[in-house]
This record gives sequence, structure tokens and C-alpha cells, in this order.
Amino acid sequence: MPSNDNEPARPSNFIRDIIIRDLETNRYGGRVHTRFPPEPNGYLHIGHAKSICLNFGLAAEFGGKCNLRFDDTNPCKEETEYVQSIIEDVRWLGFDFEDRLFYASDYFDQLHAWAVELIRSGKAYVCDLTADQIRQHRGTLTEPGWESPYRNRSVEENLDLFERMRAGEFPDGSRTLRSKIDMASPNLNMRDPVMYRILHAEHHRTGDKWCIYPMYDYTHGECDSIERITHSICTLEFEDHRPLYDWYVENLGIYAPQQIEFDRLNLTYTLLSKRKLLTLVQKGFVSGWDDPRMPTLCGIRRRGCTPETLRAFCDRIGVSKTNGTIELALLEYCLREDLNKRAQRVMAVLRPLRVVIDNYPEEMVEEMDAVNNPEDASMGTRKVPFSRVLYIERDDFREDPPKQYYRLSPGREVRLRYAYFVKCTGVVKDERTGEILEVHCTYDPATRGGNAPDGRKVKSTIHWVSAAHALECEARLYDNLFIRENPGDDPGEGLDFTAHLNPNSLEVVSSAQVEPSVRGAAPGSRYQFERLGYFCVDRDSTVDKLVFNRTVQLRDTWAKIEKALAK
Repeated sequence: MPSNDNEPARPSNFIRDIIIRDLETNRYGGRVHTRFPPEPNGYLHIGHAKSICLNFGLAAEFGGKCNLRFDDTNPCKEETEYVQSIIEDVRWLGFDFEDRLFYASDYFDQLHAWAVELIRSGKAYVCDLTADQIRQHRGTLTEPGWESPYRNRSVEENLDLFERMRAGEFPDGSRTLRSKIDMASPNLNMRDPVMYRILHAEHHRTGDKWCIYPMYDYTHGECDSIERITHSICTLEFEDHRPLYDWYVENLGIYAPQQIEFDRLNLTYTLLSKRKLLTLVQKGFVSGWDDPRMPTLCGIRRRGCTPETLRAFCDRIGVSKTNGTIELALLEYCLREDLNKRAQRVMAVLRPLRVVIDNYPEEMVEEMDAVNNPEDASMGTRKVPFSRVLYIERDDFREDPPKQYYRLSPGREVRLRYAYFVKCTGVVKDERTGEILEVHCTYDPATRGGNAPDGRKVKSTIHWVSAAHALECEARLYDNLFIRENPGDDPGEGLDFTAHLNPNSLEVVSSAQVEPSVRGAAPGSRYQFERLGYFCVDRDSTVDKLVFNRTVQLRDTWAKIEKALAK
């Protein structure tokens, strides 16, 4: 987002320092021009958010420009659906590429012309080896490769074959166009890499105009050159490819961008591989790309995450030249920090336990004043109905409480949030199972608002909803999709990564109760259910029943105590 005087100074990093030096030396005439170049073969995930924020953020900070350019060079895996989702995700994050929406396919004619130029200069040739044979000829990290038997074809023969490749004369995989560089190079990427392959596949933008398609390594640097990119920012796995990108630019004699590599985002309990995420979708492990358990931006958005949270998260983790793994807890911290400021508070009960206040008049209903957000007075207050029969959380009552448990129990007095002090006088149980069906209490009318005029104190405040006024809703409680901290590691024993899926990653609570102030809430509306966590209205909601996704939990003191006691 564009910076302003009210925003804190951005933390420095090595890429920012490079840009500052380039501006000081007038290396690009004072220009800063970056780009975000996704492949439209899947939905963007949180790892892409780091790259988006970095590229668009640096351009905005230094008064430059950032392009959105699709690397659409593989028609077999690309879909218009993915293109539209990526555009939506970039805009949702708060960035504007204005009229700078480009595609590698925009440059197919120019890329082809440059390929012909390399053939004419003896720096590219048509090869008849299969993909497997090319890999075998490439050699290893310790042994050089050996030349293709087709490497020394004449320029004329190569031009003829390449033109016939374009005309569709040959079947898929039968021939490639390769760069003629160095089969003994210590960098395997320089051992005569493939520039074009034959694919008789319809492209989502160019249709059947082409049956040969450029490889990413050939396309990358040239597209940056065409768009006059100053700082081509890539993740570290492309560092070994940089000499190849430079080779193409130098041998074509065209404008040279500066490539800079940084660490990609790795997050605990999370997979950031589009191929593996696609497997989860195709095999039905999740409900779709926007399943709130998915690390895709559409999934994170549906779960209730804000763009401000992701931008703050990306600022906090920074960039470096060393790959590492970020704790998922940091993202959750950023979520709580952001939602704490913006989410309206409401009271909801996920697992209702009926409470009857015996000395409260049966027909009486009061309206209690409740604060919408203690962090923001401008959000005002609301009225919450209070009556003789309430619902509280089952966890907020224990018939035989352990030590350090201060919530409601027989003979104990607690505060009902915004309402009265109540004391438990008895319970009603199921005669067959012994399950507690109902808790009976008395209330002190003098404690309206939650304070006792005689100064007595209680050790616990619990939330509630009026049984007669509450709205029944569905609450979807999400947990980590994987039980393993590094789910992308080889699970061993012949198992694939799905062996580490969390069987309890989703719990659906179908009969939760929420106060009536949320009636008619639009999908995407965010709330803090007091003492329970942050929730977002899901798009599956109907007029008759709201559906809430739990975005992130609140810290629960008693849960920590129980965990400690269990040890």
C-alpha cells in the first residue's frame, strides 16, 4: 500500500537497500519497476502473499510501478478460473496494478522471433532427443553432460525444423528447441536447456494459434526485459537459474533487468505446494480451493482473515537470503491483533447448557447495555435481551469443580457478563445417563450491570444468551489441516503427505446459540464471540440460519490449566 506520514517506517531489508543504492546512483534513471508473475495453474496461497506484498510494497514505497504478469506458458495446466482468482486476490490484498495487467502470451510472437534470432546466430538448435534422453545426457553435479547428436545441425536445417515444429508437422514430445551453451557447465541449468517444446493444446488466450510453447526459463528474463523491469524479485530456488536468464538477455542484446532472490515463505503445519494443494482438492480431503482450512488466499479470506493481517504478517517476517520456517502462531498473533481492533463483540454459546433463574420474574425481559468493542469507543454499544431462562457454555459449569476452577458450580456465585451476579442452587439430571440437563440459580437484583453495591467480589465472569431470543446458528470450528509441523517432509514408510492430515481439523457445531444483534449479518462480517474466539459469517449462511467460521481462537486460561493438570 502507498506509504503516508502516519504509517510507521518500514523495516529495512537487503532488497530495499539495493533499491536505495540504485536510486542514489541513478542506475535506472530513478525508476523502480517490479512485477508479480504467477502461473495461472492454481489458486494463490499465503506464500504468494509475501511476494505480492514485497513487489507491490516496494514499488509503492519508492513511487514506482508494479505489474501483474501471468506466466501462461503451459496451456495443459492453465485455466481462466485461476486467472480471475489471482486478480481478485491481488486486489483483495489492497494492491492496484492499474492498467499493467500482462501475460507472457502477449509476447509469444516476440519470443518466437528471438528464438529464430538465436538459431540464426548458431546459439540454438532443434533436438530430436526425448525428454528422458535429454535428462540422461545432462550428466550430474559431479559429471559433465554430453552433447546431443543433433547439436551440430546447420543453421538452415534448424530454421526449417523449427518452422515445421510451429506449423504442427510433428507430434508432441518428438522435438525441442534447445540453447547451445555448455554441456560441461557446473550449473546444470546451462547444459543446453530446452527453450520450446511441442504441445498440441489449446491455450486459454491464444486458442490454437500455437502448438509450440516457450519454457519458463526462456520466457522469464525476456518478459522482464520487454516490460523494462528494474528489479526482478524471485525466490531463492531461481538463484541457480539467473546465469541462464542473463545468458539469453546478453546474447539477444536486449535490456537487462536486475534479478534479486529472497527466501520463500514456509509455515509450520502448512503445505505451500500448488501441486499438493490440488491433490487435496481433487481427492476430496477438503471442500475446494476456498475451504477455510486451506492456506490459499481465498480460503484464508473465507475463514475471516483480513488483508491488513496478511500485510502486517508479511512486514513482520521480513525477507532474507536464507530459507527458514515461520511459526503458524505468528500469523495467529497478527490475526488477533488486527481483529481485536475491528471486530464487534457479541455473546454466543457453542455448547448450550440451560440455566433457569428461579427468582427472576417469568415474563420479564430486560435489555442490558453491552460494549461493541472496548478497543474502539466509536463503535458504541448495543442492547442484549436478558430473561429468566438462559444458555451458558457447558464448560462454564462443573458439579464437582477441581481446584483453580472459578466458574459456576453448586453454591458458587459468578457474574453474568453485562447483567447480574447469579448463584447455583441445584441441577436437574437425566435419570438414565446422569447428564446435567439444567442448572438452577438465583440472582441478586442489586447487581445489575455486573457490580455489587456491597462491594463483594466474584472470581469469574461468564457469557450467556437469552434462550427466548437467541438465534440458532452453525459454528464451524477449524484446526490445523495437518498434525505434523513440517507436513511437506517425506513421511516415510511408503506414505504420502496426506498421511499427516488432521482428522479433527473441522468440527461442526450445528446448534450453537448467538445473541439476536447479528440477525441478517452479511457473509464476511467478523465478530469476536466473547471468551471463545473470532468468527466470520460464511457464504453458506441463509436467511433462516447463520453459519460462522472460527477464524482464530482466543487464549483460554482454564484450558491451559487443564492441560497442565493432565500432565
